[in-house]
Amino acid sequence: MLLWKVFSQVLLPILVLVSFGWLLDRRGRVDLSTLIKLNISVLVPAFIFREVVMSSLGAGFAIRVMAFTGTVQLGMFLLSALVALLSGYERTQTRALQLATMFYNSGNYGVPLMTLAFPATGPLLQVFVVLTQNICTFTVGVFLSSPATGQGWRVFLPMLRQVSLWAVVFAVAVRYWEVPVAEWRWLWVPVEYLHHALVGVALVTLGAQLSQTRVQQNVGRLSWALGLRLLAGPVVAALLCHGFGFHGEEALVLILSAAFPTAVNIALLAHEFQADPQFAAAVVFYSTLASMVTVTCLIAVLRVPEVLAFF
Repeated sequence: MLLWKVFSQVLLPILVLVSFGWLLDRRGRVDLSTLIKLNISVLVPAFIFREVVMSSLGAGFAIRVMAFTGTVQLGMFLLSALVALLSGYERTQTRALQLATMFYNSGNYGVPLMTLAFPATGPLLQVFVVLTQNICTFTVGVFLSSPATGQGWRVFLPMLRQVSLWAVVFAVAVRYWEVPVAEWRWLWVPVEYLHHALVGVALVTLGAQLSQTRVQQNVGRLSWALGLRLLAGPVVAALLCHGFGFHGEEALVLILSAAFPTAVNIALLAHEFQADPQFAAAVVFYSTLASMVTVTCLIAVLRVPEVLAFF
């Protein structure tokens, strides 16, 4: 009964919206690139700007969340390297596994899920997880995806083009200088509308992305990627919580965040740089489906009073 309650209240609304996107694409091929640009360049930056401006978190706490997220990613990088070494993977296969396990869907999957699972704390912390993931995806992710070397400072150009990064820069400036942007209705009302639109549009976009994903792949490699991303990820996060000083619901939110499926951006990077794109797409597809079970179970476990008392 607890599992069904968690699934019906948290995961099922997400699955319904993802299904709308899937069916929309099946009825008539949607322009996926436009939807992705709408999410990445408009809705996510508006969400981040609004959350950072209105956030009650101090700068020190936000930095701790970002450092924690980066350390989880480093842990997954090392675990994936170890698995690849023991499995005898080639360099390109190793990089593909690392990409699939380090970067998780903290935006168009994580934000709406946190809003439903932990409405008080989840969105506040998740916005800084999203920020860290975006920065790392378009720096470390590009480096791991690209076969080219010696690109120098140009490897940072994709990061600098990310509107989300500038959204947080402007939001921090607004908070530092106490600019009353909430009183500027010509700006704040559109920001509020876009902020509220993210959840629905992002999940419909995810459904369309999954509809257009080809999923044929080697079962062995895929199993390692799914196990590391969905199972090892939250374990690594749980082991790090006390070291970073996170307790109570804060710790539960960050553990849950590390259990999310592989980020769709990884499939896009793999396609752009031809870094085993079929494997990346398959991991995104199957990890998203499998997470409906694993994330449901994890939320149920995290809601057990003894677990909350431990953290």
